[in-house]
Amino acid sequence: MRFFAVIFLIPSLIMAEETFTNTNQDTSIERSFGEFLKWRFSRKQPDRIQIESSDEWKQLEQETKYYAVWIGHSTYLLNNGGLTILTDPVFSKRASPFSIAGPRRLISPSISLQELPSIDVITVSHNHYDHLDIKSLKSLHKLNPDALFLVPKGDKKLLLKSGIENVEEFLWWEEIEINNTKFTFTPVQHWSARGLRDRNKSLWGGWFIKSTDISIYHAGDTGYSEDFKETRSRLGSPDFAMIPIGGYDPRWFMSYHHVKPSESIQISQDLGASNSVGMHWGTFILTDEDILEPEKLIEQELKRLDLSKDYFRTPKPGELLHLPVN
Repeated sequence: MRFFAVIFLIPSLIMAEETFTNTNQDTSIERSFGEFLKWRFSRKQPDRIQIESSDEWKQLEQETKYYAVWIGHSTYLLNNGGLTILTDPVFSKRASPFSIAGPRRLISPSISLQELPSIDVITVSHNHYDHLDIKSLKSLHKLNPDALFLVPKGDKKLLLKSGIENVEEFLWWEEIEINNTKFTFTPVQHWSARGLRDRNKSLWGGWFIKSTDISIYHAGDTGYSEDFKETRSRLGSPDFAMIPIGGYDPRWFMSYHHVKPSESIQISQDLGASNSVGMHWGTFILTDEDILEPEKLIEQELKRLDLSKDYFRTPKPGELLHLPVN
């Protein structure tokens, strides 16, 4: 039993007093350490299947604008016309505090660190190892010394300790404007921890990125909640939304913190998103569902709801997506 390999997935352990809570303030459904052990001893290990990748991203040129490329897991390369943005960058071989143990990548990043264009802004949704990878952030800082790192409240010190100085941290609904683009940190239903004593000592959330031409939303990692309706009420509907679709089984253990595919589509509808794409699947084995199941369930739910396949896509890693511009 390798507890360290799944520390970012455990919805509750015996830890210090919480600092942050979800917007509904409901702690009654937090999972116990005993429930975690029950899951770990009974869990199903999916087959290590590789999803198909694309090299369309190689069509990118320096002057290319208004695009998105899924690099893997929750990492998207974005350009909104004025800024080049990277979300939750994880380029390491493992989502773990250890280089020799922990969940290992099924697929390589569709674009390597060295192949990335110049990055202006890097956003981080929360501090779990499959979303905040210090090694990747340090490399990005070295390659892009002027890039600004936007992180949740409580995580700035972690980056500063690693020598990354251009860092701003945020509470929910706090915002910053960069080159006529407004970044707003929004609530989602999740939790944070990188060890056994820092449970919820930093915040978690999504990023709403709004400019004159386009509004973009990155949901981070989340269970289903009313937060997305509130985000729409306050900030409007995004033209393009990135929403997690994997990491949801078994439901008795994961449902509060990880949406299933039908809930992913519901989030897109709650946001009023014009177009949505999936993320948080096909890259690491973190939970019990089969690797290809999230994509299949998205297709089934779209058909059940009589929605176009283009409404919620599951792009290939490396596929070049052209963003809808107002």
